[in-house]
Amino acid sequence: MEFYSAYAQGFARVAACTMPVALADPAANARTVVALARECHDDGVAVAVFPELCLCGYSVEDLLLQDTLLDAVQAAIETIVEASAELLPVIVVGAPLAHGTRLLNCAVVIKGGRVLGVAPKSYLPNYREFYERRHFAPGDDLRGTTIRVAGAEVPLGPDLVFSATDLPGLRLHAEICEDMWVPVPPSADAALAGATVLANLSGSPITIARAEDRRLLVRSASFRANAAYVFAAAGQGESTTDLAWDGQTLVYECGDLLGEGERFPAGPYRTVVDVDLDRIRQERLRQGTFDDNRRTRQPTSREVPFELAAPAGDIGLRRKVDRFPFVPDDPERLARDCYEGYHIQVAGLMQRLEAIGTPKAVIGVSGGLDSTHALIVATRAMDALGRPRSDVLAYTMPGFATGETSRSLATRLSQAMGVTFEEIDIKPAAEQMLKDLDHPAAAGAPAYDVTYENVQAGLRYDYLFRLANQRGGIVVGTGDLSELALGWCTYGVGDQMSHYNVNAGVPKTLVQHLIRWTIDSGQFEQGTDEVLAEILEQEITPELIPAVAGQKTQATEDVVGPYALADFTLYHVLRRGYRPTKIAFLAWHAWHDAASGQWPPGFPEDRRPAYTLAEIRHWLDVFCRRFFASQFKRSALPNGPKVSAGGTMSPRGDWRMPSDAAATAWLADLENIPG
Repeated sequence: MEFYSAYAQGFARVAACTMPVALADPAANARTVVALARECHDDGVAVAVFPELCLCGYSVEDLLLQDTLLDAVQAAIETIVEASAELLPVIVVGAPLAHGTRLLNCAVVIKGGRVLGVAPKSYLPNYREFYERRHFAPGDDLRGTTIRVAGAEVPLGPDLVFSATDLPGLRLHAEICEDMWVPVPPSADAALAGATVLANLSGSPITIARAEDRRLLVRSASFRANAAYVFAAAGQGESTTDLAWDGQTLVYECGDLLGEGERFPAGPYRTVVDVDLDRIRQERLRQGTFDDNRRTRQPTSREVPFELAAPAGDIGLRRKVDRFPFVPDDPERLARDCYEGYHIQVAGLMQRLEAIGTPKAVIGVSGGLDSTHALIVATRAMDALGRPRSDVLAYTMPGFATGETSRSLATRLSQAMGVTFEEIDIKPAAEQMLKDLDHPAAAGAPAYDVTYENVQAGLRYDYLFRLANQRGGIVVGTGDLSELALGWCTYGVGDQMSHYNVNAGVPKTLVQHLIRWTIDSGQFEQGTDEVLAEILEQEITPELIPAVAGQKTQATEDVVGPYALADFTLYHVLRRGYRPTKIAFLAWHAWHDAASGQWPPGFPEDRRPAYTLAEIRHWLDVFCRRFFASQFKRSALPNGPKVSAGGTMSPRGDWRMPSDAAATAWLADLENIPG
C-alpha cells in the first residue's frame, strides 16, 4: 500500500447506515441494503452497519412469527450474500431468524459471498413500549453454537469476533440495541477479548432527549472499551402506530465523536468515517488495567477470520485531524481547557509555596509568551493565598541582543501587575565570562556560537538562583513542554532548571490561548490586558544573537521548526506512540491546505500557514534528532504540574526514557515518507 492510503496508515473506514424500511417486505429491504452497500464499496468502506431487524422492519410486531415473513427474510439474506461477493464491505444487517423452537433477533454478518456468522440479541427489553419477549428468545446463552442461514451452517452467539486477516487491528463485534443499555454489555467482554470495532444495530424508537441518552451510552462504551463504536438506528418507514423513529447514526472512537448523521433523514443515509485502529491498540497497550480487567472477567470468544482486501491507493481521510492537538477549535471547549489549565498551574504553585512556608516567587521576565504566562500564574497564586503581589520578584535581564520592544513589554507588564520589579544588566558579567573563556566575541569578533548564547542564558538563571537565596524566594520556572521536548533550553543553571516550573506541562501552542483567556475572562485590570495583548503579537525569539543589518533577526522557529508542527508531532509521539510515517500522514492532512478545516478561535488569519509534505518531513527529522539528543535535560527536570491529557515530559510521570537511546529506527522510518 502507498503512503497516502488510509488503510496503510492503520485506519479502517466504517459506515453507520440507516434506510427507509419497507414493512414486512424483505425483498425490497434487501435491494435497499445492497444499494447502500454498493455506495459503501465505492467509498472504500470496510464495515457497513445497518439497523436492527432492517430486513423486515422492527415494528412489524406479530408478523414476525409468520412463516411467510421468515421465509422471505431468508431469501433476502441470500440476495445480499450473492451481491456481497463483489463488494468490499463487511455487511451487518438485522434479521429475525428461527433457531430450535424459538425466534432470535439477530445481526447477520456477511462478507465475500458468505455469511460469516450471526450474533443474537442477548438482552430483550420488556418494559414501557417494548415487549420483545413476546416474539424472541434471548441469545445470551448461545455461546459456542451454530445456526443454518443461506444454505450454510455458520457460527452463532454473542461471543463472535470477526477478524480481518489482512488488516491488523480490525476485529468486529456486533450487538443489538438493548445490549448497549445494560450494566455489562456483550461488547464489553468482546472488547476485552480483542474486538476493536463494536457495532450496534438498533431499533430504538425516538422520544424527547433519547438521542442524548444514546450519545452518552455510545461515547462511554467507546471510551471504557478503548474501541470504536458504530451505532445505527431505525428510521423512515417504521410504523408510527404508537412510536416514531429518527434514524440516528453515530460513530465514536475512544470517547471522541467521529461522525453523526442527519436525524429524521428523508431517504437512505450513511455516516462514513475512518477509525484509527492504531490508536485503539496503543490505548490498550498503555492502559494496563484494561487487560487486568480481562484477566478478572476471563471473557471467551470465537474468532471468525475473513479477508478484507482493502484498497491500496489514496481514498482520502474521513475524519477530522486537529491542527493543534493540544488546543481545541471549539470556543466553549477551549475556554474550559484554559480555565482548567490556568487553575491547575495556580493551584500547583500555591501548594508548593505553602509547603515551603512563605517564600517569595522569583521569576525572570523577558516580554515573551512563556515568562509572561508564568508571571500571570505567580501573581494569581499570591492573590489566592492572600499575599501581596509585591512578594512576586520579577527581574528582566537584558543581554547583548535584547530588543527595546521586549524590554519595554517586560517592564510595563511587571509594573501593571504591581509586582516587585528590577532590571539587572547582565552584559558586563557576560563580557567578563567571555573574556575569561578567551572567547573570540570578547575581542569583538561576531562569533555567535552556542557558548555565546549560553553564557547569557546561564547567567540569567545564575542571578535568579542567587537572588532567591538572598531574598528568601524560590525560582519559578518558565520553560514550556515544547521546549523540553526539543531540548530548546539551557541545561543546569539555565532555563531548564528552577525550584518549581509552572509551565513544564504546557505546550507552546497552548500558551498564547491561556494568555488570551486571562484577557477575555477579566483576570487583570485593563492596563495589564493591554500589555498582554501586545505580547501576543510578538515573534518568538531568544534574543541572544545581535541583529545584523540586512539579515533576519534570530527566530526560534528557524532553528527548531514551527511550534505548530513540533506540538503536532509531540502529541502523537507522547500520547499516541505513532511512528513518523503516520505522524507525517496526519500532519499532511491537517496542514497542507490552510483554507480547509477549523482553526482555534482568535487565531490570526494572517498567521495561518500551510506546509508541504517535504516541509513536514524535514521538521519531523529535526524533531526526532533533537528529541532523542535532549532526553538528559528531561531526566533532570524540576517539579511542575501536569496540565494537558496529551502528557508531560516529567521522568516521574508520563515520560521515562534513557538519555543514551538512539533515534536510528525513527529516522529509518522517515525514509518511507515520499519527497
